[in-house]
Amino acid sequence: MIIKMKRIKKIIYISLVSVLICTIGCANMGSVSKNNNSTLSSHFKGLFHLGAAINEETILGKDSKSVSIVKSEFNSITPENSLKWMYIQPKANQFEFKAADRYVQLGLENDMYIVGHALVWHNQLADFMQTINDADEIQGYIANHINTVVSRYKGKIDAWDVVNEAFDEDGSLRKSVFYNNLGEDYIEDVFKLAEKADPQADLIYNDYNFYKPKKRAGILKMVKKFKSKGVKIDGVGVQAHWDLKSPSIDQIEQIILDVHAAGVPVSFTELDISVLPNPWEMVGAEVTQNFSQFEGDPKMSPYPNKLPSKVQKQLAKRYHDIFKLFVKHSDKINRVTFWGVMDKHSWLNDWPINGRTNYPLLFDRNYNPKPAYKSVLEVNTNPKN
Repeated sequence: MIIKMKRIKKIIYISLVSVLICTIGCANMGSVSKNNNSTLSSHFKGLFHLGAAINEETILGKDSKSVSIVKSEFNSITPENSLKWMYIQPKANQFEFKAADRYVQLGLENDMYIVGHALVWHNQLADFMQTINDADEIQGYIANHINTVVSRYKGKIDAWDVVNEAFDEDGSLRKSVFYNNLGEDYIEDVFKLAEKADPQADLIYNDYNFYKPKKRAGILKMVKKFKSKGVKIDGVGVQAHWDLKSPSIDQIEQIILDVHAAGVPVSFTELDISVLPNPWEMVGAEVTQNFSQFEGDPKMSPYPNKLPSKVQKQLAKRYHDIFKLFVKHSDKINRVTFWGVMDKHSWLNDWPINGRTNYPLLFDRNYNPKPAYKSVLEVNTNPKN
């Protein structure tokens, strides 16, 4: 079992804002908390952390219903955008901490496992970082960014996605602005900087398409190298942006086994299940992909108003099968995080084709639990009995 106790040094405090949010939100959660004997996080307690990515409206308390679901159902949170470089340091040496501070406060007040996402990523990077062609300059900015952000939340944020999506599909390093300026050792250097800023935080490498053998092999080769050299790396984050059929349960199981064999636990960091067709050329979760030629094509958005019950059942079964596997291998899993709270907020509504209506999460657009929610709670958490 890989569950870490909250650090004693954490400061737990209740603000007037949080009291108001709870007062408003509790009235909106009766349909979830009163009609079930357990919540998502309590159902899997002792097996792995169960979390959700939250947007800025939730973080700032503007979406009270979403706040209530987060507090009731989850014991871990990840910021969807508020700690990414373009938002927290949009201009050189100018940091914007308002949303990030509120995010961390929300986690502390509710005794949650708090994730920082993400320190170094070639996408959603501040504009000033995109045009640098000097190794010393970019290294200086990276060091300052990590030291400033990680040190600010030292002892409060439990885990950092230190580097995000640094590998290509063939297992080689992506030719990003970081690689082009700093070379193949930049990931190791970034992890060392993060460890120095907060030696107690869990340090994670995060990526998508782990089900592809070549990409997985390339990433795990790096993990093993870090372990052999004594470079701190505490886990691998698997972005679980999947659909109703792919990857197969066998492929997901192989991911878990291979990461475990590399000597670190796995976290499923961005779980959602698309119910819509996607272009064949689409690659994983690469956000720069755009298929504007399919906009308005009814074949690509077949459920604009409501998800048919047949597909609801397929989604429920898919989630049930996935969590059944997670329970089977819970000794190898640290965290499972849904990428969003409810369908309306999901990034999959507009990606990779604008204007689509998707239904990938456990709560619908009216904040009500879907059949998939019930199917997850029906997973036997003690399958040996």
